Amino acid sequence: MEDKKTILRQSVGMLLVFTILLGGVYTLAMTGLVQVLFPRQANGSLIYTDKGSRLAGSEYLAQPFEAKNHLWGRVMNVSGDSLRDKDGGPLLYSGPTNISPAGEAFDQLVEENVAKIRAAHPEMGDTPVPADLVTSSGSGLDPEISPAAAEYQVLRLARETGRSTAEIREIISKCTSDRFLGIFGEPAVNVLRVNLMLDGRLGR
Repeated sequence: MEDKKTILRQSVGMLLVFTILLGGVYTLAMTGLVQVLFPRQANGSLIYTDKGSRLAGSEYLAQPFEAKNHLWGRVMNVSGDSLRDKDGGPLLYSGPTNISPAGEAFDQLVEENVAKIRAAHPEMGDTPVPADLVTSSGSGLDPEISPAAAEYQVLRLARETGRSTAEIREIISKCTSDRFLGIFGEPAVNVLRVNLMLDGRLGR
């Protein structure tokens, strides 16, 4: 009987020790370490404008852009029907869609999106529309598009902003990230950063 009580005390003691070490000490140590080494990433990779006085968003979280003088990102499943803020106003949110890519509904949605993109870019004629401009990502919150998708929009942006195509491409280039370590993933354009630069709210 005494052995069982001893084993129980030891087990409870070990549980408490590892709970404190792994649930407290380790967590605090890792939090402190990343705050020192990667403070920007640890705090959400937030983008501030107006000399750091205004929060524009996170470079890892998509925002819906539909204005003709803005770069358009991936299709977002945006809704404000069910979430409300403290004053009762709608809170917009986006998430993945449950439409099957093998179904007719998906084909119809893509066709509608292609028609919308083509109508906004008559200068592009029959140039194929990049897939990421007419489909949503798995999360519905992808903040980036391919360089091809950004290039497709250059002539519209030049027309609507009054900037030259060279200036538009320069902005896009500054907001394009390369493959991780040069081999993983694909180059990608951050839509929010491009639009903030187009608006003159973010320095180059």
